Amino acid sequence: MALMFFNGGAMRGEPLHHLLDGSPFIGTARTAAKYRFYAVGSQCPALYPVSHGGAEVAGEVYDVSLDDLRDKVLPSEPHELELGVVELSDGSSAFAMLLRRPYTSHVALRDITEIGDWRAYKASA
Repeated sequence: MALMFFNGGAMRGEPLHHLLDGSPFIGTARTAAKYRFYAVGSQCPALYPVSHGGAEVAGEVYDVSLDDLRDKVLPSEPHELELGVVELSDGSSAFAMLLRRPYTSHVALRDITEIGDWRAYKASA
C-alpha cells in the first residue's frame, strides 16, 4: 500500500472517487507550502513544486495499493500530469500527481495557487 494525496476528481464526492473503492481514507491534508497550483484547462488540477512562492494546497490522503495505482488511478490521469512525491504540511511524504516537466501540452494553465483548493476553484468558476 502507498499513501497518495489527491486534490481533484478522485476526492470524496467527486466524479472519479470510485477509482478509490477499497482504498482506506486516511484523512484530509494540505501540502507543504512548496507548490504552485494550476487548473489544467478546466479538466483537472496540477501541483508544481517551486523553491519560492509556493502555498499549501488542500486534498485528501488514501492508502492505495500499488496494483490499484497502476491499474485504476494512473490510467485515468490526463497526460499533462505525472506521478511524483509531495511533502505534506506535517512533513510526511505521499505520492501525488504533478504537472509534467517539461510541460509540453497545448492545454492552457491557470494559476489558482491563491485559492489552494480545487473545490473552491470550481465553485468560483
